[in-house]
Amino acid sequence: MMPLDPPTALDIARALIAFPSVTPADAGALPYLRDLFVRAGFAADLVTFRAPGTPDVLNLYARFGSGGPNLAFAGHTDVVPPGDVSRWRFNPFSATVADGELWGRGACDMKGGVAAAVAAALRFVAGERGQRPRLQGSISFLVTGDEEGPSINGTVKLIDWALARGERFDHCIVGEPTCVAALGDTIKHGRRGSLTGRLTLHGRQGHVAYPHVADNPIPTLAPVLAALMAPPLDAGGPDFEPSNLEVVSVDVGNPAANVIPGEVRLVFNIRFNDAWTPETLAAKIAGRVEAASGGRRFTLTFDPSNATAFLTRRGPFTDLVADAVEDVTGRRPELSTGGGTSDARFIKSVCPVVELGLVNATIHAVDERVPLEDLEGLTRIYERVLERYFAASGS
Repeated sequence: MMPLDPPTALDIARALIAFPSVTPADAGALPYLRDLFVRAGFAADLVTFRAPGTPDVLNLYARFGSGGPNLAFAGHTDVVPPGDVSRWRFNPFSATVADGELWGRGACDMKGGVAAAVAAALRFVAGERGQRPRLQGSISFLVTGDEEGPSINGTVKLIDWALARGERFDHCIVGEPTCVAALGDTIKHGRRGSLTGRLTLHGRQGHVAYPHVADNPIPTLAPVLAALMAPPLDAGGPDFEPSNLEVVSVDVGNPAANVIPGEVRLVFNIRFNDAWTPETLAAKIAGRVEAASGGRRFTLTFDPSNATAFLTRRGPFTDLVADAVEDVTGRRPELSTGGGTSDARFIKSVCPVVELGLVNATIHAVDERVPLEDLEGLTRIYERVLERYFAASGS
């Protein structure tokens, strides 16, 4: 039986941070959550997924209730490496509380968000010591250990596994750290896609004193770079910024001053909006390179991309979440599609999804930390979402 007083978000976050779950290691984080859920009356399963050439990844699915609607919370317990531990004020896995903040790797991204969602759900199903009417619907959790890694054996497979078992999802909240300056100032209702390209311009290596028997590919680099950067790929739209290409690496692999290089290699990444798919964007870039290369031989490849742009249209669900934020914080959140990618891209084809979490100021940084009042505030927001959601579904 669940104790009368469920654990707080701070209790749960401190426990999670203490597990050094640097992706893809779990280190005990998901079994800890599974046990919390089981004691609260959830059905909970730990599932390991694997694929050739990738590490095995532990995942968790938990559900309270059996009927609809089913509101899911999604997140991850894996974290990025802490780097040089000596640069941290406190050990990054000590989960130290100091100066009104919780310090540690994952405090914001996103063990704090997971802890707030779990604490809110446990409070809600406990029914304020049995005073709340019986839940009409279900609350579920999709938690992975593969968000900060290749994202192959995580949420995307966990969703397929759940659907194959007959699970259905009506709406989902991902607890990524979405806020910019204050808790509740931003909800992500979509994300841009991401596509990485790798281009090699081929020439012929030779001695700089005999350029007629070599073929220097470097002069071709300038028009190709210009073609990649301009004109703009698009002008953006009401919900998305313009798509943006950034060249992140240029290399000829040539340490000598008297050698004409045989090739130039460059890498670029495009964050693109819903005007494109990875396929249409790759075709557009290939056409630009072909036109600018002047007949020079080149090789252009694109990394496999599971990060497509998506948008959850503004409507009753986005309004409900925004209303809950305003109820607790007094501020109306902005709906945004900016920033990087998240596991919401795997959920968007199953049900409407938004992202709402903590302030992202210290994510992936030395001395990552979260104010205790924000941790409790996010818990209250999630609990208010549950109250509004199931009140609406029962009406």
